[in-house]
Amino acid sequence: MNKTNPILKMRNITKTFPGVKALSGVNFQLYAGEIHALMGENGAGKSTLIKVLTGVEKLNSGEIFLEDQAILARTPSHAQELGISTVYQEVNLCTNLSVAENIFIGREPMKPGRIDWNTMEKRAEELLGRLNIRIDVTKTLDNYSVAIQQMVAIARALDVSAKVLILDEPTASLDASEVEKLFTVMRQLKQEGLGIIFVTHFLEQVYEVCDRITVLRNGALVGEYITADLPRVQLVAKMIGKDLAELSSCSKLDAADDAGSKEVYIAAHNMQKQGTIYPFDLDINKGEVLGLAGLLGSGRTEVARIIFGIDKPDDGEMLIQGQKKKVAEPIEAMKAGMAFCPENRKSEGIIANLTIRENIILALQAKMGWSKYISRKKQQEFAEKYIKILSISTPSSEQLVKNLSGGNQQKVILGRWLLTNPELLILDEPTRGIDVGTKAEIQKLILELASDGMAVMFISSELDEMLRCCSRMAVMRDKKKIAELAGNEVQESIVMQTIAGVH
Repeated sequence: MNKTNPILKMRNITKTFPGVKALSGVNFQLYAGEIHALMGENGAGKSTLIKVLTGVEKLNSGEIFLEDQAILARTPSHAQELGISTVYQEVNLCTNLSVAENIFIGREPMKPGRIDWNTMEKRAEELLGRLNIRIDVTKTLDNYSVAIQQMVAIARALDVSAKVLILDEPTASLDASEVEKLFTVMRQLKQEGLGIIFVTHFLEQVYEVCDRITVLRNGALVGEYITADLPRVQLVAKMIGKDLAELSSCSKLDAADDAGSKEVYIAAHNMQKQGTIYPFDLDINKGEVLGLAGLLGSGRTEVARIIFGIDKPDDGEMLIQGQKKKVAEPIEAMKAGMAFCPENRKSEGIIANLTIRENIILALQAKMGWSKYISRKKQQEFAEKYIKILSISTPSSEQLVKNLSGGNQQKVILGRWLLTNPELLILDEPTRGIDVGTKAEIQKLILELASDGMAVMFISSELDEMLRCCSRMAVMRDKKKIAELAGNEVQESIVMQTIAGVH
């Protein structure tokens, strides 16, 4: 790695959107011949920094230098011309075209009046050979795995650009052997002098392949570190925003109930989905709040989606109240007594142009079947009941839900699922983006539901509220369940050390 002069320098980068300061005076530098991890939790500013660098977004202020020359990419294609290419998690290629066509699309070598197919296919083979990939480049891309498609995207990026390569969550859909192949290619490109920015949430991968780490949090630079000099638990602390010296040693005082004495509602055994989540066992008990702890991308949501039947597992079994059941889709989960409040309330929760009343009765109506219509009078009664129980701020139940605040929209979604009278309530980031008062109300409700005997699975990126609500935690890291904590183990320092892999 050339440590004398960075190939890329970003200085005092600021980017604002209406009402949001996405980046605030961020500095970043990349050397030729290094792999540099860009890390941070959801909303930290990683994606915005990459978009500013590659011309997707225009910065408000700051400077960018490539090989000591001031640059300002106008578009992603302009960034490629300058020498900066990006390969995204979702491979942006055409699977119905051949491998060679994908590599050279828009840049095909030509003979007079037509494409020079022989030259294009030969150059495609040479580019992939550089990555130690030998495949039939005349076959359509859909003949090959996601890992091979990633390599094709990298080959295309290298042919367009030979200075800076950005890999944005490239391992999210790869299995362990495919990840190792990608790392072999990354190390090879590093030896050839390429500067690689590696955007990821996976701690193990960062420590396996990266030379340095830059951490962002809430749009600001936390720091730049040499990977070998930064203990994992400190990296977790910097991402979450906790000073290790200030970590509380106190666990939740009212969480001393013995989980073993509770009735098991769901017992999941060896459940997995290739490329999404490794095999896991998990018991969910009635009358307790089970937390899924871990960093963004650790596999928390993936576990919830498999339990609720949104994603189908490749293997394993699930027992519901001791009976083996196959939950192949959400309606089956609902009929088995489950409810699921998703992470993204805008795209997966509320129906914006329906009223509060209509939104609240949706799940119950689906569970009953559309032939058993809920009368308008009954709908009104249900809506008024949960507006009152959840203190939803609205002039009436006929208010369009899109006109409510984020916190009140979240309450409407909670009301929808509570109306189904579930045995298990799965909550994925139920308090994200809402005010402190509403957060406290929802946390109090969660504890009350558990004390009344409901099983609750709780996912939150805020460790503080996990500790306030959860009597037991399953800790996730890099798509794996790595530990369970209960009783006096449910405290901040132990959770963070477990996430980091040092406890």
